[in-house]
Amino acid sequence: MNIDTIPVVAIVVICYIVGLIVKSIDKIDDKWIPCIVGIVGAVIGVAAWATISGFPADNWLTAIEIGIASGLASTGVNQIYKQMSN
Repeated sequence: MNIDTIPVVAIVVICYIVGLIVKSIDKIDDKWIPCIVGIVGAVIGVAAWATISGFPADNWLTAIEIGIASGLASTGVNQIYKQMSN
């Protein structure tokens, strides 16, 4: 695995955990989970860009895009797991 992809995988894992936490909250409808993990991913992406020297983004906008994509990827990972379990 390329060392540049490790922070991106970490964002996916963190967003997956956030998605599980949000799913356990009864007051939040499940349809909001992709939006929430996308926003969390964007925030983490910018934070990673600012602090990690090997983060694969040249500017803050690219970091936001990587973060949102990673957050939404965590939703996809969850759906793949659910489909494979059935």
